[in-house]
Amino acid sequence: MASSFSRWLVDPKKNPLAAIHKKTISSRLRNYGLRYDDLYDPMYDLDVKEALNRIPREIVDARNQRLLRAMDLSMKHQYLPEDLQVFHLLGIHKNFNQLLQAMQTPFRSYLQEMLALVKRENAEREALGALPLYQRTLP
Repeated sequence: MASSFSRWLVDPKKNPLAAIHKKTISSRLRNYGLRYDDLYDPMYDLDVKEALNRIPREIVDARNQRLLRAMDLSMKHQYLPEDLQVFHLLGIHKNFNQLLQAMQTPFRSYLQEMLALVKRENAEREALGALPLYQRTLP
């Protein structure tokens, strides 16, 4: 009962409040040109750090560029201009000459699959009684 209720509670297709929340998060991420996966911090979770090490370098570089642009805009107390938000959504650069490979949307995931794989590997390693690959140590 509680499991089905919790699934209903966070499903934006079934719960109108979850849909409103998703729309709000989407608009705030678009204001800075970010994706939801950009919010994961590799210093906080070592699984995220390992997943970022495993994905292709181009994806990590694009993530770093989005984060730098978002920090710059935040420090200036500005948002991504409306025309850039629209072109960012359409996948068109400002000079209109180049198209990005795919449409940029805030909930398009690039990290979730690799993160799930890393967590499964860690769970399997723990189930087999092996030592963890990495441990957090304080200096």
